[in-house]
Parts: sequence; C-alpha cells; structure tokens
Amino acid sequence: MNQQARPRRSMRQLSQQEIDTVFQNLQVGRDEASGDADKPMALFDFRRPDRISKSQLRAIHLLHDNFVRSLVASLSAYLRSYLIVNLISVEQLSYAEFLEGLPSPTCMLSLSLKPYDGSAVLELNPALVFPILEILLGGTGKTPAQARREITEIEQSLLDGLFRIILNDLKEAWRVVTNIDFSIESMETEPQSLKILAPNEAVVAIGIEVRIGDRIGMMNIAMPSIVIKMMRQKFDQQWSVRKTESTELEQGRVLTLVEEASLGMEMRLQGGEIAVEELMSLKVGDVLSFDYSVRQPLECLINGKLKFRGQIVSNGSRKAFLIGSESVS
Repeated sequence: MNQQARPRRSMRQLSQQEIDTVFQNLQVGRDEASGDADKPMALFDFRRPDRISKSQLRAIHLLHDNFVRSLVASLSAYLRSYLIVNLISVEQLSYAEFLEGLPSPTCMLSLSLKPYDGSAVLELNPALVFPILEILLGGTGKTPAQARREITEIEQSLLDGLFRIILNDLKEAWRVVTNIDFSIESMETEPQSLKILAPNEAVVAIGIEVRIGDRIGMMNIAMPSIVIKMMRQKFDQQWSVRKTESTELEQGRVLTLVEEASLGMEMRLQGGEIAVEELMSLKVGDVLSFDYSVRQPLECLINGKLKFRGQIVSNGSRKAFLIGSESVS
C-alpha cells in the first residue's frame, strides 16, 4: 500500500544574534513575572524551620518578662540579698546552637513539661551558682575568685530550694497561658551530656541576666518549639485577653514592688488670703484672722494630692494627725 509522502519541512541554522535575542527576551519575561529582578535571593536553611510565629514569640517575651519581675522578689527574700534580674533575649535556635553557647562545666537541669510531651532545659552559669552557694552558707557572695569546677552532690542538695523557687515562679508565669508542671528529671554538668533533644530540633531560648552585688551570671531556659507550637490556640484565646486585664496575682506582684516606695505627706490648714504689702508690714504682736473654724477638718495631701481629712491631736508631748473615717477619692 502506497502512502502519500509528507512534505518535508525546510530547516535553517539560526545566527548567533538571533540566539542571543531569544535568551534576552526569555530573561526579560522572567524578570517581569517576578516583579523584583534586583532583589537578592536569601538562602533557606531547612534544618532550622521556624516553628512558631513572631506574634507568639513576642507573647513569650512578655510572659517571661513577668517571670523575671516575680523572680526578683522571690530570690531577694530567699537569699536575703539585693538582686537585679533582667530579661536579655528570647529567640529561636537549634538545640545544638543553644548548647554551644553554654559554659563548661555548668549546672543544667532537664525539666519535664507535664501534661505535655517533651523536656525543657534550665541552665545556671557557674558565675551565678557559686556566689549563691556562698550566700546560702552564710557568706556575702562577693568572693573575687571564679570557680571553674563541677558542683558537688552536697552543693546540688543545697540548690534544691533555689530550684524550687525558680520553677514555681516559672509555673505561675506560664499559668496565664496553660498549666505546666515543671519538675526536675535529671542534672548534668556538661552541656553535651544532656541529649534530650535532637541537635537540629528548634528551641525557644530565653536568656536572663542575674546580678548579685558585683557578680553577674546568666540563667538560660530552652523549650522545644514544637511543644510551644501546640499551645498556639491557647495563646490566641487566653493571652490576648489576659494581656489587657491584670489578674489578682499580677496586682499582688506590683503591690510587692511598690510597698517600699516613699511618699510625701503634709497636713494643711487652709486660711484666708493676705496681700504681699500687708505681709511685709507685719511685726511682733500683730494678730492674723484666718476665718477658719477650729472644728473644720484639716486636709492631708499625699504627694501633693488630697487623700484624707482629719484633725490635729496630741500624742503625748507630740502633735499628730488623726485621719477621718472617710477617705477622699
């Protein structure tokens, strides 16, 4: 069976100029599609994916800011020493990077996060641990020498009370989002020995600076990002409401911070007015009329603001101010 022969297409060789024109038009089309041809490309590290949003990270920063304020009062009372505690950083890192930033040896705790699966890390620098141990043993915590050794079992037992206070304040700080029972699972002195997470697993690292006298040390906390990501709905539902409404616990903490503040108090007897000319001409023996009833209550001002009304009374050989039954709002 004879088949009809198909017409053969003629082919020609493109010149170099025509080839360059084709590639140039193709590149222009790609640039127009992207709309940002001059923008440099950024490398994405798939080993460190962001597991939580920036808004949730900001909420965690605010949460631990409250934790720091509470910790100042708790540790100052426990150690009977003046402390300064500052929140330094809240960031996402890999677990390997977190461990690389810790000194060796140090004091590290593995913490359970019940009812959630997973473990967190609490680390206290030697620059912070040994001054605290000295204070607990009756010293001042101002020794100039900085120890470079592991803590002993006896020293670990002395720190139990300190850890209990820290974990209790941490639990109360997280209560505004969810109930987490932070409890100690184990203690290590070498960072690389605490292998509770994979090296590439993302964690939220919280850096806190503690100053005791002239000694400064760091306290670091690492929580798995995957666990915090599971709480995203709780952050959205509870934190957004609580951040505008102070709880009784938060009010109590603020009251504790301002209890030792000083206020100025003055009692005033409001009388009549006198001209400067008459004031300048006053001499011994002149009598001034205040036009003020002796039964009228005096005003008590706190920092320049009217707060109470009352009467002048005698307290032995001294004069005193008796606050009335009703305060002035």
